[in-house]
Amino acid sequence: MRLPTTTVLSLSLAVLALAGCSNNTSASPNPTPSTAAARTEDHNAPADKPLSSAAMANRLLDESDLGEGYTRKPETTAGHDDVTVIGCSALAELGGQAAVGSSLDFPRSAKVSFIYAGSSGSEVSEELYSDTAAKLSTGVNRIFNAMTSCPAYQVSVGSTLIDVHTQTTGAPRLGDEQWSQLLTYSTGGRRSVVKQTAIRAGAILVVVSGSPALVDAHIAAAVRTAIAH
Repeated sequence: MRLPTTTVLSLSLAVLALAGCSNNTSASPNPTPSTAAARTEDHNAPADKPLSSAAMANRLLDESDLGEGYTRKPETTAGHDDVTVIGCSALAELGGQAAVGSSLDFPRSAKVSFIYAGSSGSEVSEELYSDTAAKLSTGVNRIFNAMTSCPAYQVSVGSTLIDVHTQTTGAPRLGDEQWSQLLTYSTGGRRSVVKQTAIRAGAILVVVSGSPALVDAHIAAAVRTAIAH
């Protein structure tokens, strides 16, 4: 079984950090206060109808929101057919739909990733999805519940076997619904921690993944920018 979209995203971040042979999971730079708030107003309300992918692309964070030293990471189209999950029946029960992100495979989406010039472990990614509130809620609950129901499992990436530990963590009280988890990856004596926080605000879902400190620093700005209109 291949991984859900959110798992593949966090896995790519973790593998990048592990490939850098760094055991330090707190090497992220001190984040600069986000400037996204200046682009939005507090009275902005979330969309109540699905938005187009083009509309959401204009609501993503940019380099100025993350502070000096961040650059946009080129998008990749590489597949993940060689990624399999071992030891998590809840994820296995998602079946073939999990290979395309299950209910998170919404046609309206936009995403962006950033890397920090000084540290391979400092990467943060944002995904925006849009659909009806009911479909977004059902999709995210299904994926997060499956992932966090298995506190420990393994992921096989080609010939590399990675141990994964998941832990539900508190999410900021933003939007209408919130989900957050920590995923710890380890292989060959190296270890990386990735945080994923998802916020549903009306018909928009914001998912920010990466270094825990960076996710915490920028999730509010990501939500404010996403619901701006």
